[in-house]
Amino acid sequence: MRKILLIALLAAGLLPAMAGEYGYLVFTNTSGTTTALTVSNLSATVSGSTLVVTNDDGTVNFTLTELASMQFSATTPVTALENILNGDQPVLVYSIGGTSLGTFDNLVQATQQLDRGTYVIVQTGKSQKLVVK
Repeated sequence: MRKILLIALLAAGLLPAMAGEYGYLVFTNTSGTTTALTVSNLSATVSGSTLVVTNDDGTVNFTLTELASMQFSATTPVTALENILNGDQPVLVYSIGGTSLGTFDNLVQATQQLDRGTYVIVQTGKSQKLVVK
């Protein structure tokens, strides 16, 4: 049912129109991981059982059966990072495509030095996607 509704919204062209004044489209999967993507040049398509979302920062794939919700937001949900990452320990940063961009002393240092884009932050075996605007 979720897939049918999503396909209907995409086909009707309503998804981009619903963004309005919101800067992010926030996805939450069934395990509680939150991913926020900027709505700049946002497009979404369904390929089989995968939702493919593309914006100016790149492409992110979501398995439809693992997608719990998606909603527009005026701000990025930073609390998702605070829930799994310790702000005082080193973090590894990867591009959304998996290329290592280096190790930073802490999350704050990483976010201050990263350019606008979508990244994967890894710390002590836990990972979280991060959007820097």
